[in-house]
Amino acid sequence: MKDKHTLGWREWGSLPQLGIDKIKMKVDTGAKTSCLHAFDLQPFEHEGQEWVRIHLHPVQDDNDTVLICEARVLDQRKVRDSGGHEEVRYVVETELVLADRRFPIELTLTNRDSMRFRMLLGRQAMCGRFMVDPEKSYLLGQPGTRCP
Repeated sequence: MKDKHTLGWREWGSLPQLGIDKIKMKVDTGAKTSCLHAFDLQPFEHEGQEWVRIHLHPVQDDNDTVLICEARVLDQRKVRDSGGHEEVRYVVETELVLADRRFPIELTLTNRDSMRFRMLLGRQAMCGRFMVDPEKSYLLGQPGTRCP
């Protein structure tokens, strides 16, 4: 437990391989896989592999700022949301930076325009690395800052 950082119920992180310098995440221990807001997904082939071009609104409550990035597709999976609805989503792998830690995570891609947070941090990404204090927020600071 000593080497695990504690997360609040919401945190700042970054996804540098996708060009996202900072993003607010809801820490969601009920979600197995992490999820990133995405719309206008455009699959394409690159060097014999399946990739997807991702359009997203990286800033909470801002639908005018659009970021376009690309990632290799790991899989397409059926995912059930908190309302019980199933959809097939692209799954990509990218690096997540939280405070002084960098590690690969899987992200499913779906439109989260109607949701408060552009990203959910699921338990697979947290497992073995973090604990959660649901009474706290932003314990790790914004990207580029060190852990307290």
